[in-house]
Amino acid sequence: MKETNYIEINKKSWNNRTEHHYESDFYDVEGFIKGDTSLNEIELNLLGDIKGKKILHLQCHFGQDTLSLARLGAEVTGVDFSDKAIQKANELAAKTDVSATFICCDIYELPEHLTEQFDLVYTSYGTIGWLPDLNTWSKIISMFLVPNGQFYFIEFHPVVWMFDDDFKRVKYNYFNSGAIKETEEGTYADRNAEISGECVVWNHSMSEVINSLITKGMTINSLNEFDYSPYDCFNNTIEIEKKKFRIRGLDNKIPLVLAIVATKNQN
Repeated sequence: MKETNYIEINKKSWNNRTEHHYESDFYDVEGFIKGDTSLNEIELNLLGDIKGKKILHLQCHFGQDTLSLARLGAEVTGVDFSDKAIQKANELAAKTDVSATFICCDIYELPEHLTEQFDLVYTSYGTIGWLPDLNTWSKIISMFLVPNGQFYFIEFHPVVWMFDDDFKRVKYNYFNSGAIKETEEGTYADRNAEISGECVVWNHSMSEVINSLITKGMTINSLNEFDYSPYDCFNNTIEIEKKKFRIRGLDNKIPLVLAIVATKNQN
C-alpha cells in the first residue's frame, strides 16, 4: 500500500482511543494524579538518577511517562502526533501540578518545532511499529542528543509481532516487509470500547533497530531481553507476578520486551 496517508489514518486511530485510554483502569489516571508513577521496574532500573537531566520523550501519548520522569526531577519535553493526546497531557500536567513541555507533531517533523538538545532521549512500549523508516527515527534521536547523551529504548520485542492476536500461529514476517494495514475493534486498554478503525503499522527486526542507531553515530551500551510484559495488553495472558505477564502456554519461551541503552558518539 502507499504510505503517504499513514499519518492521517493513525492519527485518527489514536485520537479515537485517547479518551477511552484516559478513562480506563489500564492507565489508572486517578491513581496517577494521586502520585503513582507510570514507569515500570525495567525502565526505572535502566534510568537510575535523572534529577536535573533534560529529557526528550518521543511518542508520549497523553504524557504519563513524561510527567513521571519530571516527578523524578528531570526537565522533560514530550512529543506526540495526536492532538487529543497532547490536549490530555496538558490537562494531566495541570491536575498533577507537574511541569513539562508538550509538542504536537509527527516525530519526523520534530526539527521544524524544536531546536534544543537533550541529555537523554526516551521512548517506550508500542512506539516504533507506527513508523515506516527507522533510519529517519534514529537520525532524529541523534540530532536531539548532546554528545555523549544517551538514548533509552524500551519496547515490545519484535518476536511478539510475528504472532496472530491469540498467539496461536506465526502470521507476520519478522522482518520489515512493508506496511501492514489492519482494522481494530476496541483497544488494548479497553477491549470493550465501542471504537473501530484502521491503522497502519510496520514490523522492525532487532538488526534493523540496532543498525539504524549504529549508522547514526550511536554506540550500543546494553541490550536486554525480558520474558514478560509489565502490561496486560495482549490476549491469552497470565500474571506470573505483580505487573509481570506472559502468554498462556508459551511460558518463558519467547521474549516479550527488549531494552536498549545507546550513547551518541562525540564525533
